[in-house]
Amino acid sequence: MMRKLIVVLALCSVTLYGCVTNPVTGKRELVLVPKSYELQIGSKQYLPSRQMQGGDYVVDPDLTKYVSGVGQRLAAVSDRKLPYEFVVLNNSVPNAWALPGGKIAINRGLLTELNNEAELAAVLGHEIVHAAARHGAKGMERGILLQGAVAVAGIASRGSNYENLAVRGSQTAAGLINQKYGRNAESESDLYGMKYMSRAGYDPRAAISLQEVFLRLSEGNEPDWLSGLFSSHPPSQQRIEANRATAKTLPESGELGVQRYKDMIARMIRTKDDYHAFDMGSKALSEGKAKEALSLAQQAILGEPNEGRFHALVGDVYMEQQQYQNALTSYNKAVELDSEFFYFYVQRGLNKQKLGDQQGARTDLERSTKLLPTAPALNALGKMSLAHGNLPEAMQYFKDASASNSEPGREAARSFVMLDLHQNPGSHIKTRVNLDQKRYVVITVTNPTLISVSDVKVKILYPDIQGKALEMVKDVSGILSSGESTILETGIGPVDDSNTLRYMRANVFKANVVK
Repeated sequence: MMRKLIVVLALCSVTLYGCVTNPVTGKRELVLVPKSYELQIGSKQYLPSRQMQGGDYVVDPDLTKYVSGVGQRLAAVSDRKLPYEFVVLNNSVPNAWALPGGKIAINRGLLTELNNEAELAAVLGHEIVHAAARHGAKGMERGILLQGAVAVAGIASRGSNYENLAVRGSQTAAGLINQKYGRNAESESDLYGMKYMSRAGYDPRAAISLQEVFLRLSEGNEPDWLSGLFSSHPPSQQRIEANRATAKTLPESGELGVQRYKDMIARMIRTKDDYHAFDMGSKALSEGKAKEALSLAQQAILGEPNEGRFHALVGDVYMEQQQYQNALTSYNKAVELDSEFFYFYVQRGLNKQKLGDQQGARTDLERSTKLLPTAPALNALGKMSLAHGNLPEAMQYFKDASASNSEPGREAARSFVMLDLHQNPGSHIKTRVNLDQKRYVVITVTNPTLISVSDVKVKILYPDIQGKALEMVKDVSGILSSGESTILETGIGPVDDSNTLRYMRANVFKANVVK
């Protein structure tokens, strides 16, 4: 029903909004997504987008104020007035992105690669144009035209982020921040971003040096860079030359802000090695090297004791080693340093479960889902609800968590099917009506779930020669394992007219979980 409603709204918007002039380019464009929806989706998805990318960088709030000040200086001269916001994310991967409606983020890992404030302005000006020129909204509009509904790009799972764990509406955020802009959109953002730089009093030639840095780093094939900024903003010599040509049309003056920029990112530069140690520690823990991970986390804490993620990594190591009380101490410190990052609450909640504090665990897990609903938290909450006999609540938690292609998501999917299969077998075991080589009707029965089933019964409705509806029941013999298909022969045929299949229905009405 919701999908149909979105389609109707999309089709109605063609009439309501039609062709309008793009405020940045001056071109006439068909608008299917109104400004009100841009603002709504940008505002709604800004928090989950930031959470799944590592959370806000809170160790140095003055730096975020500084970056926001540069952004607002550019936004003030943009061609489209939006409620622009700017934030620094606690992520080592060099990247920056913009949501519809002017919600913009830049990663800590990109700031450490820039040389001056004007290069920062080039990055932010580029992202402002993406929002102002409706590039993100156009991506949604392409979804309308191609799929008949407001849709976004596919969700990519980045190893250093949490996108593969996010569920519910947060998957929309993952699609928005990972969508790749076309060549025209990138060219527009380069061109008008440089114009905004010039209007705001920055030297637009910094956009040239910025692209030169990007190109050099991309050619070095550094994995973090290739998985970050360059996946959505690919650099090239052509872009450098285009920026040079644009610079010639603009005044040869403006600020670079070299020393001011260096002063503002001094703490970030000083602690860069500490964050690298944390990243290596996280990698080591994922590879089962707990001792190495703990050493690297403790090394990072010595350099930057106020970073919550460093303490959380220590907690993760202790939790892996089943030292739950020590883990709790570390998670408490992480929450104390940053009370607005979902991961700390997820991990502390799971750890409290191990310590037998069920109420404390539920409180933390529910708090985490307010910041970012994830499969680990929802799966754990589902288990709690099931243990307390609240079956409907447990099933909803499991169903939501199952949208994630992660181990907790798959575990939740199994739990959901086991609880729901008896009542709704046809929702889980799929059927398809087709013809065999002799043109007899056969039914393909497929088990796409993660569990094995048995005692599968299929009801088949079909018309006789006079068009009267007839019914037969067929059994699937034995066990139908996860991912397995089998073919049931009906004896109906031979069928001369393939259109007859349109009037046939097959549905699973019984199936049992194999214990």
